[in-house]
Amino acid sequence: MGDGCRSTDPLGAEDTELLRGLPNDITLYCLARVPRKYHTVLKCVSKRWRELVCSEEWHDYRRKNNLAETWIYALCRGTFDQLRLYVLDPNSQRRCWKLIPVVPDRCLKRKGMGFEAFGKKIYLMGGCGWSEDTTDEVYCYDVPRNSWAEVTSLSTARCYFACEILDGKIYAIGGLGSNPSDLHSWDCFDPHTSTCESHPYTNILSEIDDSMVLDGKIYSLCGLYGYASRVYGVVYDPLHDTWQYADADLVSGWRGPAVIVDGDFYVLDQSSGTKLMMWDKQKREWVAVGRLSALLTRPPCRLAAIGKKIFIVGKGLCTVVVDIGQTGNNVEGVLVSSSIPGLDCQDEIISCTCVSI
Repeated sequence: MGDGCRSTDPLGAEDTELLRGLPNDITLYCLARVPRKYHTVLKCVSKRWRELVCSEEWHDYRRKNNLAETWIYALCRGTFDQLRLYVLDPNSQRRCWKLIPVVPDRCLKRKGMGFEAFGKKIYLMGGCGWSEDTTDEVYCYDVPRNSWAEVTSLSTARCYFACEILDGKIYAIGGLGSNPSDLHSWDCFDPHTSTCESHPYTNILSEIDDSMVLDGKIYSLCGLYGYASRVYGVVYDPLHDTWQYADADLVSGWRGPAVIVDGDFYVLDQSSGTKLMMWDKQKREWVAVGRLSALLTRPPCRLAAIGKKIFIVGKGLCTVVVDIGQTGNNVEGVLVSSSIPGLDCQDEIISCTCVSI
């Protein structure tokens, strides 16, 4: 694995033109408008162009000028119980999932790993396996460079934990490990400085079933599938650095994968059929958005959101797309949706994340 998370300054050498006859800032203005699906071609022109397309400057420029395009990345478990990473360009005319044939060998059979995207990078954290103890290792995938690098480890070895991004930091909360007493804690990983700090919190259960960032706070769902005596949620408020129990009514309807769209909390309820539910903040109750056809979804599913669209990804990467802005067009309670064909495989979806470049 190469130095997949390094940073360069491709525009620093002003005496070397990226494109003959044009100042580098004008060249950047032009090249940054090339659609993301052609960035691989740009990287083949020269080493300087490759460094430019892979740089933070390129990423920041496209983001600040509303040029960034968001793709979905899905972590799955496939043949021989090995991890696989897939990518979907939702804007392509031929929308289809593609396999990314690079995952660190040491991670291939691990389970319970954290999977999160920050900037133009994806992080695989922790995990465990039948033949190895819980690990604190962290791997970083630089999307433009298509390469992995091992970075600073977590403070605590853990697996099957909550993993969320908040205020530019990655939080690893609870989970399982070799020493149970260590898991009543949470780690704060800073991608900018590549440092990690551990913080204790005795009320965190080791068995965390799901998590979500809502209104600037981290919500963790505990005890849904384990042996806990009750199901409850805890909330972390970074502004006051405090934890407290979550609203019981909110937790009562959190019975599946969740996603945030325009500040609203959506859950895919797969307990009896497949229903999309939304938490009404004003009424403080769950409302049904609509049902989905059982012929389209292949549970268990995970969710991702781009704009007002929710992508429901199921077994074999079969994907259903629901436009929240058009949910009023339901037919007898069934959501109007589009679908993206899955692959000829039985891969089970573990988690989804999005990267905008």
